[in-house]
Amino acid sequence: MSNGITLRVKGKVQGVGFRPFVWQLAHRFGLLGQVSNDSLGVLVHLTLSPKNSLFIEALKAECPPLAHIERIEESPYQWEQLPTEFIIVKSGGGEMDTQVVPDATTCQACIDELFDPQNRRYHYPFINCTHCGPRFTIIKKMPYDRPFTSMAEFPFCPECKREYEDPADRRFHAQPNACPVCGPHIWLADNQGKELATKEHALTQACEALLAGKIIAVKGIGGFHLVCDARNNESVALLRERKYRPAKPLAVMITGIDQIKANKQDPDFLPTAIQTLQSTASPIVLVPKIVVPKLADLIAPGLTEIGVMLPANPLQHLLARGTNIPLVMTSGNASGHTPALSNEEALTQLKDIADLFLMHNREIIQRADDSLVRIEGKQSVMIRRSRGYVPDAISLPDDFEPQPSVLAMGGDLKNVFCLLRQHQAIMGPHLGDLDDLSVRQQLVKSLTLFQQIYRFTPKAIAIDAHPNYISHQLGKQFAQEQNIPVIEVSHHHAHIVSCLAEHGHTQRQGAVIGIALDGLGFGQDGTLWGGECLLVDYKRSERIGGLPAVAMPGGNLASIQPWRNWFAHLATFSKNWQGSVITQMMPNHDLHILNKALERGLNSPKASSCGRFFDAVSASLGLAPKEISWEGEAACYLQTAALACHKEKQSEIIERYGHLMPVKNSVLDLGVFWSQWESIKLNVSEKAWLFHYLLAESLGNIALQYADEHQIDTVVLTGGVLNNTLLKHMFKKKLNNKKVLTPMMLPVGDGGIALGQALIATHLVQN
Repeated sequence: MSNGITLRVKGKVQGVGFRPFVWQLAHRFGLLGQVSNDSLGVLVHLTLSPKNSLFIEALKAECPPLAHIERIEESPYQWEQLPTEFIIVKSGGGEMDTQVVPDATTCQACIDELFDPQNRRYHYPFINCTHCGPRFTIIKKMPYDRPFTSMAEFPFCPECKREYEDPADRRFHAQPNACPVCGPHIWLADNQGKELATKEHALTQACEALLAGKIIAVKGIGGFHLVCDARNNESVALLRERKYRPAKPLAVMITGIDQIKANKQDPDFLPTAIQTLQSTASPIVLVPKIVVPKLADLIAPGLTEIGVMLPANPLQHLLARGTNIPLVMTSGNASGHTPALSNEEALTQLKDIADLFLMHNREIIQRADDSLVRIEGKQSVMIRRSRGYVPDAISLPDDFEPQPSVLAMGGDLKNVFCLLRQHQAIMGPHLGDLDDLSVRQQLVKSLTLFQQIYRFTPKAIAIDAHPNYISHQLGKQFAQEQNIPVIEVSHHHAHIVSCLAEHGHTQRQGAVIGIALDGLGFGQDGTLWGGECLLVDYKRSERIGGLPAVAMPGGNLASIQPWRNWFAHLATFSKNWQGSVITQMMPNHDLHILNKALERGLNSPKASSCGRFFDAVSASLGLAPKEISWEGEAACYLQTAALACHKEKQSEIIERYGHLMPVKNSVLDLGVFWSQWESIKLNVSEKAWLFHYLLAESLGNIALQYADEHQIDTVVLTGGVLNNTLLKHMFKKKLNNKKVLTPMMLPVGDGGIALGQALIATHLVQN
């Protein structure tokens, strides 16, 4: 008969103060035994006691703030020698089945110490404890212990060691624990790397420089930021000029919640925004411009919302307190490069952008961009999932059996990979566009690190079906090197399945209607898609309707020059482009050459792209620039214009023009639309609103008709175009008698497709 019990605790239980929490609970209940970390999670051995059940209940009820218990498995245990106390023992090894913890924003206890002149960590930029600070960005391998992090090169001073070894201390086994005596430090350098000041003097001079209008490259936890005064139009304009970023919005770090004012138009917005801003992830949150006054006009030109964040690490808190102004906090990269991680990379890449460099000597192991969310109603919706959220695991729907290990490569834009194992999916960090060599290098580095951390060996690799995608080619290469199967997955099928999985839609719940709207994706018929209505389950996908295919004159040029799409739509559907206002905007000679290319099919691939349809309409209204400088720019200006349409006019607009996008054989008839579009007697904002309405109405009709015929009650809305909140709202209104699912935890764009790729692939992989 056993004389003890074992508790195997699985979940997010390492690097979050879980062992000292267990130790303190055990002492509270007078229990004997031990607790340890290993690669499966946390292991607790107890002697038999009537209070063990109370202890287990308290484990679940009083979990530390950064921890999450998935399950506790209890089994008998035989002590060779009964213990006389409860202790914490060193970590073990073994197969990996625990979760790595995301970096967490500085907790209030550490903030209080940071600004306490009597505290030994006063103004120390690396203050942290078990409840906050870097985790994911400093880890090299599991288990999460100091020797396996970038803190290994900073031996403890006696005081820090005492804190680290005391289970009753807030810093017990806080792996990044440090102080000014023994830890990393900051210094200020010019753009040639010459040191100007260190520690407190570096901070003071950096704040003075920001107030004087200078641009500073600041090394953070997961990469560099470029920082300047967000009120100063000259500084912001200079940053845009040097970074070759003429129009894309810039994120702003505010000093406190009091800088956001209530929005009378949406009273539910502010509480949700504040809760999200103050969460342990501390993401950038998109808010209406009107709630953050007195910022430079150039922060987000032509748009109605801006991205704001609160200080997320001690150095940001020090800069915010030292300047007491809102600061631009944008990614520290030159145009066409990934954000710099090392001091050497930053000096090489940013020397022509930044006036000064505020650097430190703690190595960044893993890049972590700022996460970005939008508040919709009372919910936060993910746009870019990275710092604070990665690598939190996503649980699979209930009826999925333990899954074979599958690596999914994601897409080429906004690349995010996925490791699928057992009942969980581990999404990688946001990396960016794989056309960039440095992004590809970071992808390979991140994949290597993730597979090492999780001791993950894939049985198959899932890739996007597009043969020209870099992710497709890399996935094939990796599969060949490892001699494992490679599985091609349809782009839009993956979009929809990702959304189903995050909402817990089970396999037995059956098929759904999916509306997938984006720029481009390889269709199941070998053509380019981007505006589809699909019948989908976890195994199959069937196209049931959507947008017609339209040529993209110039190929990739059509993605950055919206007027090309306008011309292609006119040439395809109205047959009267020579009588259009486009001839007043573009040289006639160029249009004739382009028309000949279209007629002959020269460098003009066809695609049913909703993204290019938005570009065409935006250009037709004079909203889009001749050449965009960031993805989605033309579409964002179109939405901004539509949001300005007066509500009292909308019923009249529908009554007069609500028939202009009919559906024939489940495909939108754009001939009717384009033949009348230019002659419609509405102003720009009204026409922009009408376009959104017509698109949602027509595609919604296709979805509803098919759903009703086949008794389907669930519709999924996904794809990058659905970042458009107005269009999403119109779809939901149209589909109000159906259960409508949209991505929430994962981005609606290509940053979310890897989960779908992995799950679809599992059906083709033998266990």
